[in-house]
Amino acid sequence: MKVSIPHTLGKDEVRRRLHARAGDAEGKASDMLGGAVSIAMQWLDEDHLKMDVSAMGFSIPCALEIQESALEFNVDIPQGLGFARKMIESAIREKGEKLLT
Repeated sequence: MKVSIPHTLGKDEVRRRLHARAGDAEGKASDMLGGAVSIAMQWLDEDHLKMDVSAMGFSIPCALEIQESALEFNVDIPQGLGFARKMIESAIREKGEKLLT
């Protein structure tokens, strides 16, 4: 699934905000889901972040690309979580937009 969140901040400002707020991701995800969440993050380069999210017995590989006018999320939703696709997309949009404000 791809989720694109437009912005007008430029890449440098988006990078700064991501680096400043990345440490809060696990706590916020745990609060949102009401359970334990583990997020492993790895910067592949200055514009590409790889994430592996583990929650509710599922592992969800994700990637984030910082573009000049959008944040592009790619999420590989496991077969067993197809029912939650809209909820996952909504959460990405909500948290992504908050990140950019």
